[in-house]
Amino acid sequence: MKRDPITVILSAIGGGGHGEQILKAIRLAEPGSYRIIGGDMSQLCPQFALVDVPVLLPRASSPEYVEAILALAKKYDARAAFHGCEPDLQTMSRERQAFADAGVLLPINPVSVIETCMDKLKTADFLHQHGFKTPRFQVLGKDSDLSVIDFFPVVVKPARDSGGSQNTFIAQTPRELEILAEYVRTTNNTFIVQEYVGDYRNEFTVGVLHDLNGNFVNSIAVHRSLNSGLNMRSAVRNITGRSELGEWLVISSGVSHGYVDRFPEVTGPCERIAAALGARGAINIQCRLVDGEVYVFEINPRFSGTTSLRAMVGYNEPDLLLRHHLRGETLQPRFEYGSGWVIRSLTETLMGPPQAKEWKQWIG
Repeated sequence: MKRDPITVILSAIGGGGHGEQILKAIRLAEPGSYRIIGGDMSQLCPQFALVDVPVLLPRASSPEYVEAILALAKKYDARAAFHGCEPDLQTMSRERQAFADAGVLLPINPVSVIETCMDKLKTADFLHQHGFKTPRFQVLGKDSDLSVIDFFPVVVKPARDSGGSQNTFIAQTPRELEILAEYVRTTNNTFIVQEYVGDYRNEFTVGVLHDLNGNFVNSIAVHRSLNSGLNMRSAVRNITGRSELGEWLVISSGVSHGYVDRFPEVTGPCERIAAALGARGAINIQCRLVDGEVYVFEINPRFSGTTSLRAMVGYNEPDLLLRHHLRGETLQPRFEYGSGWVIRSLTETLMGPPQAKEWKQWIG
């Protein structure tokens, strides 16, 4: 029997972030399953062509943001809303009761998980306290003593809000760290200095999925291929003399691709981390495999920038959660899915000049 499509709202679908990834994954679900209300704050959003109803949305920091989402939900009878960027996630999390009162499902983690994982200091403390492997680190602030850092090379990055490795740097010597510290002291942000571990050729992004009641569903990993300016934030030749780190020291970007598979040697430890956190929904763990041990350097408490890659091999996290929580379908733990290389490239979209009346129609 044919079922009516579920109407869902997606925010921040432009910009190449995880909002676009959720959109692509939902489009890979069984045809006719969903009607998508796709929003972005920019008119120049090629992804509007992939949704059923395109809408312009205010920034997540705007007082009108939640009101705009809920107005769309009421107008189009939407049953779920997905965040497409971290500011949207934080706003939706703060206002989750308003969405619950409106009968709109938010497939997001508990507040405690989001607060821990969005703060890299809290993340590192959590991993250390629970016995998981993580690189050594020190806080870097205005008055920090750099002489205590003796584990070069290091990665310097903001303690919060550095998705896609924004404002993230490598220092191989004390002098390089001093130069970066001068920059850090002008930003009024708290940075951390984290030990650079492993060879970039052994980097993974790992997804662990629980339903929104906390029941484990499955896990998956992408063995990242870091080979171009698209997927590398920075790359410097290794001058430390530590050959085990490889010829190049690399920081990946938020654009991941590579070989998708189960990789139990990395997904196993990541499943235990997600369980210890109390994850509910999707969680994404960035790590490297070093001498058979998984070293975690970041946890994203949300859908991944590889969500559509996973959906291409039959591991469709947004679809699974919607089918389970809105259609009542049973999820089979450790269900089978495929494997293979998924490689990304840039595409171009020619957008004609929009008419003012068209954009007005798109707002709400």
